[in-house]
Amino acid sequence: MALLTDSVRRQAQQFLAPMVRPVKLVVFTQEMECAHCRENRLVAEETATLSDTLSVEVVNFILDKEKVAQFRVERVPAVGVVGEKDYGIRFYGVPAGFEFTSLLGAIVLASTGDSGLKPETRAKLAAIAQPVDLSVFVTLTCPYCPMQVGMAHRFAVESEHITAAAIDAAEFVPLAQLHSVMAVPKTVINRQHQFEGVLPEEKLLEEVLRAAGPQG
Repeated sequence: MALLTDSVRRQAQQFLAPMVRPVKLVVFTQEMECAHCRENRLVAEETATLSDTLSVEVVNFILDKEKVAQFRVERVPAVGVVGEKDYGIRFYGVPAGFEFTSLLGAIVLASTGDSGLKPETRAKLAAIAQPVDLSVFVTLTCPYCPMQVGMAHRFAVESEHITAAAIDAAEFVPLAQLHSVMAVPKTVINRQHQFEGVLPEEKLLEEVLRAAGPQG
């Protein structure tokens, strides 16, 4: 049975209309051991039918160690959204509910390769020379989470040193507990610096630069 209704499919296809280059959804799964891996794969595969420029690659998290290391995937279910290059855009947990919007946005970003950020933001991000990881904890019922996830993904597209992941707090409870996630969205930078809520571009830039520290 199809996961997406006809209405959702039509809306999603309109959302994906700005795509200009092919995008691959790299799905990391281990269906015998992962409760939601199958659903995650089905969402990716059905999403790929929405555009001729979308494709899916399924990777066995247990067996394909080289691919897992290449994408630095630490848990499943996971999806990497890859355009002309790998921008470091990741989803951990099934990108359903409100996070389906985040997935569509990430696909368009990876396809265009244009972050859409302000020139001053681009200039400051260009100075970053050290790895910066943005982990945005979300829930599938949070209507505000896609805004924070989308902004984090835009930062990842802009800087080759930034990676950004949406993490379903309900799917990865121990990880959410480790970072004291009590409300979403909650963003954790480099597993240390953290804050709650949706931040506008300028504020997120401040947090990223603070976490990145002095650049050589």
